Amino acid sequence: MSRSQILHHKLKPEQKADLRLAASKMNGEKKRAFQAEMTIKYCGGSARLSETVFGWNRNTVNLALAEKRSGIICRGAKSGVSGRKPWEEKNPQIAEILRNLAETHAQQDPTFKSTIGYTRLTASEAINQLKNKGYREEELPKSTTMNEVLNRMGYRLRKVVKAKPQKNCQKQIASLKISNTKTKVLPREDSSE
Repeated sequence: MSRSQILHHKLKPEQKADLRLAASKMNGEKKRAFQAEMTIKYCGGSARLSETVFGWNRNTVNLALAEKRSGIICRGAKSGVSGRKPWEEKNPQIAEILRNLAETHAQQDPTFKSTIGYTRLTASEAINQLKNKGYREEELPKSTTMNEVLNRMGYRLRKVVKAKPQKNCQKQIASLKISNTKTKVLPREDSSE
């Protein structure tokens, strides 16, 4: 009897489906660790056999087995090098000047319930002030991006209003309207006649 024939006697189709489902719910190093464990347990450590039985990519299973043997987890470089850096990371000097500009126009939330600073500085006004400081338009973000940059810095672009005093009076209750029609009083008729 070959290995695969022995394996087919060990695992029922429902069990294989359950193992495939479990692996599909995981990702990254957890998925590879699971695949390595199942390959060692049911396939005798053969990546080719696990590909046949479970449908897993044998290269991934080989990587998983190598990680298990060495104890070194392989991380992809994609997460470290993909995507764009935020504008404030690409231009730290301009971002610091922008932060100072926003701070001069900022006010704490009047209720002190949040740490967010509110600012009267709009995105277009921030861009104009940075241009006045000598920065070229190519170095500065567009208005929508400037909104996002200020939000990431912790400023919400709202009209700053001083704390309004609360009114102590209660709302007036609408009164019932009384009819203004006059009722006529009819004279009594005497029944003495």
